[in-house]
Amino acid sequence: MLLEVKNLYVDFEGMRGRTEALKNIRFTLEEGEILGIVGESGSGKSITALSILGLLEENAIISNGEIIYNGQNLLHLQKKERQMLRGKEIGMVFQEPMTALHPTMKIGKQLQNCLQRHRNLPAKEAKEAVLQALRDVHIDQPEQVAKKYPFELSGGMRQRIVIALAMSAPPRLLIADEPTTALDVTIQYEILNLIRELNRKRGTSVLLITHDLGVVAKLCSRTIVMYAGEVVESGATKEILHHPAHPYTRSLLDALPDSVPPGEPLKAIAGETPSLLHRPSGCAFASRCRHAMDICKKRHPELTEKASNHYAACWLEGTAVYD
Repeated sequence: MLLEVKNLYVDFEGMRGRTEALKNIRFTLEEGEILGIVGESGSGKSITALSILGLLEENAIISNGEIIYNGQNLLHLQKKERQMLRGKEIGMVFQEPMTALHPTMKIGKQLQNCLQRHRNLPAKEAKEAVLQALRDVHIDQPEQVAKKYPFELSGGMRQRIVIALAMSAPPRLLIADEPTTALDVTIQYEILNLIRELNRKRGTSVLLITHDLGVVAKLCSRTIVMYAGEVVESGATKEILHHPAHPYTRSLLDALPDSVPPGEPLKAIAGETPSLLHRPSGCAFASRCRHAMDICKKRHPELTEKASNHYAACWLEGTAVYD
């Protein structure tokens, strides 16, 4: 096992009080696996990734839990020790490549700096490695691209550069946070194929964060569904997509364009995510759930095994009860 997150709680101190951003997050990631984390904006996906990397804001408080990477608890490491792991052992692909790249530094120089830092290469070897890193992410004419600034490249090209930077060490774990955001369908397909190729060729484990169930269906062997800072369902991707055991997962599937006949409106999820400043005592999804019972509003459901290796935090019994 490469990564294990145990009972992770993350709060944020603010002017209005303490916000419970993550509550009892638990999951594992095996060596060479692609694990998906899916959920709406604000569900806690990115906070989970930043917790692993040690990049939370100063007002963040990790009140409980462990993040075990390769046998060591990352929360016990000093700041410099965490910095040594970032990039070299754990790479990150951020949502917006334009903000992840230095705007006034040429692409080749940015890659060269990473290679020299993480692989301790001499300048001449680093320059050759830069071109190979660009070829590895299927960039044509790498010599010309290396001389360009980020603003001179397309969104899809910039995302390839960010992936090349993240894989330059290369890391054992790649965290990809919405890597296809704002890209057209064709470029999305190419980026996802690139991530899968890097996973297969190098054995890199991938934690893929997305709001798109189609993306996890294409790439991920297992999937975690998050809502309001909690894991509400987890299991094999095919099992979750074909036999969802939580109403929220079912609602996400119903909201997909392919789920309704042509010409009919999409099925939006009614209501709003509850405020995490005042988390409900029961199920966080109860106010939006058409299956909600009295117990759902009073008692918080814990993750329980509904089928073999298929878990859901729901008071309803069994799986596929929403089919």
